[in-house]
Amino acid sequence: MNEAEPDRTPGVDVLVAGAGPAGLVAAHELARRGVRVRVVDKAEGPATTSRATATHARTLELYHQMGFVGDILARGLRCEHFTMHRGGRRLIRLDTEYSTLPTRYPFTLQIDQVLTEEVLRNRLRGLGVEVEWGVALANLDGAHDRVRVRLRGGDGTAEDIRVPWLIGADGGHSRVRSLLGLPLVGDASETWLIADAVLDADLPRDSLHWIHVGKGPILLVPFPEPGRWRLLDTVDVTGADDPHLIASRFAAKLTEGLGRPVEVGPPSWVSVFTIQQRMVRRMRAGRCFVVGDAAHVHSPASGQGLNVGVHDAYNLAWKLADVIRGHARDTLLDTFPAERLPVGATLLRTTRTATALIALRDAAPAALLPLGLGLLNAVGPLKRRVERKLLSAMSGLALTYAGSPLTLDAGTAHGGWIRPGKRVACSAETERDCPAWSAVLTELTDPRWSLLVFAGDAPAAPLRAALRRVEIAYGRAVSVRTVSRTGRGGPAPLADPGAGLSQAFGLRPGDYALIRPDGYLAAAGRFEDPARMADILAALHLVPAPRTGPLLTRA
Repeated sequence: MNEAEPDRTPGVDVLVAGAGPAGLVAAHELARRGVRVRVVDKAEGPATTSRATATHARTLELYHQMGFVGDILARGLRCEHFTMHRGGRRLIRLDTEYSTLPTRYPFTLQIDQVLTEEVLRNRLRGLGVEVEWGVALANLDGAHDRVRVRLRGGDGTAEDIRVPWLIGADGGHSRVRSLLGLPLVGDASETWLIADAVLDADLPRDSLHWIHVGKGPILLVPFPEPGRWRLLDTVDVTGADDPHLIASRFAAKLTEGLGRPVEVGPPSWVSVFTIQQRMVRRMRAGRCFVVGDAAHVHSPASGQGLNVGVHDAYNLAWKLADVIRGHARDTLLDTFPAERLPVGATLLRTTRTATALIALRDAAPAALLPLGLGLLNAVGPLKRRVERKLLSAMSGLALTYAGSPLTLDAGTAHGGWIRPGKRVACSAETERDCPAWSAVLTELTDPRWSLLVFAGDAPAAPLRAALRRVEIAYGRAVSVRTVSRTGRGGPAPLADPGAGLSQAFGLRPGDYALIRPDGYLAAAGRFEDPARMADILAALHLVPAPRTGPLLTRA
């Protein structure tokens, strides 16, 4: 990095500090929408250790929208169970239960974070953006109509720039967060040890394994490579610099818990960490934002960190892109913290509970564990209820934006399960059996909003004309689709011969469904005329293309 003139403004719209999953997703979604973006990271190069391993269903749905879920699936291992052991006995196996949360990805994918980042970097490179390694954000001033930033290279040279927008995705020790004066609020709790090692344990690799021994449990998480596991010890955290000690200690504990000899090789990576449960009270300061671990740090229990960071980044990126491209008023950006701060608060509560359940140090609950799990195993409906509850907390599929300022509910749905605020998704079986659903899932890969207008057998001429007026005014930001049984007539016709799509939304001919760029239903109701639709889009902060106002006036 060369010495530059102070306050030089580069040809970028957004500077992203941090090239982890959150930063890369934010940059990808901005670049995919034609926004000029620059990504810097103080590290000298990409990480080589595994770090986070769990990618949940909702994240996979977002990767589908981004266009590379196949690349991720090809590198990961599908896990569909959680098995608990003690004293050589398998106490219970909890399965995945997605009947109330349909998705095409009914599993957790175990994949090294380093591999996820590699896929993201390659995709970002295809969009013309390279990560600048060894470039640290040294200082910033966001008190102007541009963010003044000082970058410093590994050789000590400085670059002073001004950028319109800044995203801090620089992790738990975020420099951006510190410079913005956004303290993490919360507490610290337990200290755990994790290690990546090859072991011979003859355990099913489509499951996580919780093994209670001595004063506390061991957790085993499979990697895609045969024989390789992530091991977590909630009690003994000493000796991290001695791989042979770590290996022999895990071997002894696993042998005791599984009731058979287990061999553990020297770990390739060991980390001891104190669990932090903290978050910021603001995710925006003027033209600066924080996402992912820069905004909230928490227990690794239930594997939420990478996933929630990706969701933060996606939520921010499409909104920021709409504002930068002139498709929306900048008030749209206020909905980012309004939607994501409550998610962070919920995350801290659920991971705190998960931490206590995984550690299970109290003697009384541990003693009653076989009895309680035996009862749960014997009562099928109760077991499925527990499975659904655990799944809803982990998968990200249960999140709704029902109370968001971006959710409008006119109360016209007639029995459909997809209501405003909920994600628009279906199971793989539904996608296979209903071509209309397959078309909608492809539609979600379009970075714009999607307006589906239901037209019964076929759209009448007045409706076709009205939709074209909306398309002319808002087509930059909104994909307008006409849904009918025949799939003929109107803008971008979509065939729904069996009415499966209209039933899912609970909508009738003459109704509309408006889907956000992140796949959540923003509004549904009666399509009255273009002017009324303009009012609805305005309430969601969207603006028409210049000189199209007269097209939307009421007759």
